[in-house]
Amino acid sequence: MLFNYTIGVSLSQEKNKIKIHKKSLLIVGVSLNLALLGYFKYTDFLIENFNFLSNENMTLLHLALPLAISFFTFQQIAYLVDSYRGETHEYDFLNYANFVTFFPQLIAGPIVHHSEMMPQFSKRQNKIKNYQNIASGLFIFSIGLFKKVVIADSFSVWATAGFDVATTLNFFEAWLTSLSYTFQLYFDFSGYTDMAIGIALLFNIRLPINFNSPYKAVNIQYFWRRWHITLSRFLRDYIYIPLGGNKKGSYRIYANLMGTFVLGGLWHGAGWTFVFWGFLHGCALIVQKIWSKLDIQMPTFVAWFITFNFINIAWIFFRAKEWDDAIKVLSAMFSFEMGLEVYISKLFNNVSPVMQQLHLFVMDIDNLSLIRLHAIEGISFGFLIILWNKNSMEMLDEFKKIKYVSWKYYIFSVIILGMSLMNISEQNGSEFLYFNF
Repeated sequence: MLFNYTIGVSLSQEKNKIKIHKKSLLIVGVSLNLALLGYFKYTDFLIENFNFLSNENMTLLHLALPLAISFFTFQQIAYLVDSYRGETHEYDFLNYANFVTFFPQLIAGPIVHHSEMMPQFSKRQNKIKNYQNIASGLFIFSIGLFKKVVIADSFSVWATAGFDVATTLNFFEAWLTSLSYTFQLYFDFSGYTDMAIGIALLFNIRLPINFNSPYKAVNIQYFWRRWHITLSRFLRDYIYIPLGGNKKGSYRIYANLMGTFVLGGLWHGAGWTFVFWGFLHGCALIVQKIWSKLDIQMPTFVAWFITFNFINIAWIFFRAKEWDDAIKVLSAMFSFEMGLEVYISKLFNNVSPVMQQLHLFVMDIDNLSLIRLHAIEGISFGFLIILWNKNSMEMLDEFKKIKYVSWKYYIFSVIILGMSLMNISEQNGSEFLYFNF
């Protein structure tokens, strides 16, 4: 913090120095931030690849990853770049330190910007108790905690069983596995963000919205405008636009998109599965750009169906610990052996009444366990929430508009908070997925 604050102040004050000097100072500042991130997060990844290519056997360092280094590195790089551009003000060091270490969002986001945070820390009215903010904070915190420990942790059981426990999967099990992780990741990460927003409101600090019903997106560009919004903003402002953005011809645009998302994938984790996940999203955005130029309209449901399933398939590489895990799930998802045709034949070859056929179809899917039946119910419930229910930020806006006590909201908060606390005690807690990234 001392290093970046000093560099930032120097960049913002050096108005009379030649530009190349400021640029050199910026390069030094950004490079040292990235060097620390690279050392702690990617050293073992580089050693593993070196060993693979050279048949050497260098020992891995197994470095302990400093808590939240990915997030506070991005935040401080943004501060340095904005200081170079002359967009920062003369901030107090204490406010700067608070900006970097503000605990509600430090561990897993949202990735906040100095311009939206540091002015809040210096406002006198933010140092006075605000009971409306306290009530709003507790309301959204209870929703976030429920998302995490009741919904996401339920999906995690089914996702882990498919990815890490099962050695083989059939058609239905593979789809249950992939969809379970798709919902787990959403409710886990958006739940964390809701809790961060709620805790910050207790201190009269407003964090930016990070999710806006991303699984309702009808194309991949809209998805990235709705999913991890603050990361998308950082990638756009500090990687995509400096690379040239949309201003240097179609092929350069495609290259910029691909480079941005490959780097975004690598930022999430030191592994080729993360790189490939970023590559897939880069490809999807390029296809979407080309499609938009053709000006061909697609029915909304079809557009949503294609977008959601692409996202679901791409998450498989994000989740898989090894390539073999991803291939195991993917091959079963698109292989009908021991799957769909067996159960369809049972329906059409049996002469029992129709309702009995449907009952047998559900109950005899490869002797699905009760857990898998719960997974089907959970995924149906997940679709209901993400597609037809108001998201947490919309609910918070409604809550803030209430002038008088609304027992409906308070009873709702108490119920879901109580369910969440009971779930925590039953499971002895579980980590947030984004702690790994």
